[in-house]
Amino acid sequence: MLPLELYQGIESAWCPGCGNFGILKAFKQALAELEIKPEGLLMVSGIGQSGKFPHYLRCNTFNGIHGRTLPVATGARLANHELKVVAEAGDGDCYGEGGNHLLATLRRNPNLLLVVHNNQVYALTKGQASPTTDQGYKTLLQPGGVAYPPLHALALAVSQECSWVGRGFAGMVEHLTGLYKQALTHQGFALLEVLQPCVTFNHVNTYHWYQARVYEVEKESGYDPENELWAYRKAKEWGERIPVGVIFKRPRPLLEEAHPVLKAGPLVRQQPERPVRELLAEFF
Repeated sequence: MLPLELYQGIESAWCPGCGNFGILKAFKQALAELEIKPEGLLMVSGIGQSGKFPHYLRCNTFNGIHGRTLPVATGARLANHELKVVAEAGDGDCYGEGGNHLLATLRRNPNLLLVVHNNQVYALTKGQASPTTDQGYKTLLQPGGVAYPPLHALALAVSQECSWVGRGFAGMVEHLTGLYKQALTHQGFALLEVLQPCVTFNHVNTYHWYQARVYEVEKESGYDPENELWAYRKAKEWGERIPVGVIFKRPRPLLEEAHPVLKAGPLVRQQPERPVRELLAEFF
C-alpha cells in the first residue's frame, strides 16, 4: 500500500461538510491500496464543484469545458492506454450538458472510469435544478417546484449494457472505497455514481435523508448484477429505499480492441509513418 500523503494536492475550496470530501477520501484510499502512482493516473474533469476534484489530488490533470469530460478522457485513453484514466463529472455536467457524450461512451466501451458526483443541483451556480433533481423540489429558478421526474441515469446505462454500473454514498467512505477499487480494476467502461449531499444549496437530500434510505444491495436476497432486468429495476429504485453497490456488470469488447494500431503500443510511443508537416501540407 502506498502512503496517502503521496496523493496530496492543493488546499480544498469546498464548503465545510461538503459530500465531496468523503468522495475524495475514499478515492485516495483506493489509489493507495491499489498502488496506482500519481504519474500513472490521468484525471479529466469539466465544470462544477466536481470539476475541482483533480486539483486536490497529485496526478496528471486535464480540465475541459462543461459536459465534455468523456470525449477528452476517451481520446487520452486511446492515445496512451498505459494510463489509468478517470473522468470526473457532476450530475448536471454529465447528465445535462454531457448527455450525448455519455450515450456515445456507453456504446464505445473504452477502458476508463467515470465518477458522477450526484448532489441533485448545480452547486457551482447557486443551486438550480439539475437532471436528477426530485420532482417538486423548489429552487430560486424553480420557485413552483420542478415539474417533471428526475432522470434515472443508471437505468439508462443498464439499458445500454454499460459493462459496470455502481452507486456509492459519500457518507459511507469504507463502502465507497471498495466500489472505487472494483471500478478502477474493471476492464471496460465503469460508471460510478456517488450520492453527494450539498450542504449549501440542497437542504432536502441531506446526510440524514440518505442515511435513512440507502442500503447495500449486495446484502439483499436475490442479488444478481448480471441479470439485466433485475439491474434495471434496482437502478430505477428511488425514494424510500435507495440501493448502493454494484448494480450491473457485463463483459464487453473494449474500444481499444477495435483499433489494431494500438497492438503496437500506445500511440504516444509510436512514430508516425509520415511527417506531420507533410500531412498538413496536403490541406493547403
